[in-house]
Amino acid sequence: MSTLKPAAELAAAAATPYPNDSAEYRAARTRLLAEEIELRRHIERVAAMRRELPLGGQPPDYRFQDANGKTVGLADLFGAHDTLVTYFWMFGPQRERPCPMCTSWLGSLDIPMRDITQRVAFAVLGRSPVARQLAFARERGWRNLEFYCVGDDFARDYHALQPDGEWAALDVWVKRDGVVRHFWGGEMGASTADPGQDPREAPEIAPLWNILDLTPAGRGEKWYPKLAY
Repeated sequence: MSTLKPAAELAAAAATPYPNDSAEYRAARTRLLAEEIELRRHIERVAAMRRELPLGGQPPDYRFQDANGKTVGLADLFGAHDTLVTYFWMFGPQRERPCPMCTSWLGSLDIPMRDITQRVAFAVLGRSPVARQLAFARERGWRNLEFYCVGDDFARDYHALQPDGEWAALDVWVKRDGVVRHFWGGEMGASTADPGQDPREAPEIAPLWNILDLTPAGRGEKWYPKLAY
């Protein structure tokens, strides 16, 4: 395995001044660039660890309703792929409207979904009937997401339905020799958040927060996306 150059060395060689940079700015930016290189490397190490996970448990025989009203199993959601990503969004029958943050994230996936599904299958799961989910999707202009209605048993087993209500859940599944196994699920919830921090995954999966993290004000302490402005 090749030895990586120190991040500080790479940063010093790559740092390119912008017009009228002060020496103070350029020095601080170069230090930050070294940290960004280290962060990239850490993300790669974590991704490699994730890929090396042993297969998780075999799920029970859950039933889902598709957009045509047909009852299908989890294995059917894979299509021609051997990997499936599911996102349970907070749009249960008790909700008048879906969760704004779930909506923001799914909206960011609708167009690139045609690229994503070249590699893996992707399904959006909700406790509301598919027709209700689709009506909202069409209202937002979404065209490429596949929606399914899922029962409380699945939602409860995979940490999306808890005593205090619904929570979003992102999971990855694999199919080997026709058998479905759980591979990975997001577990960075409220109990893993640092003081004063909203729960979030690492790396951040939402483009919204990634963009705001680049700005001087960051995410802010009380701002959240809305369904309408």
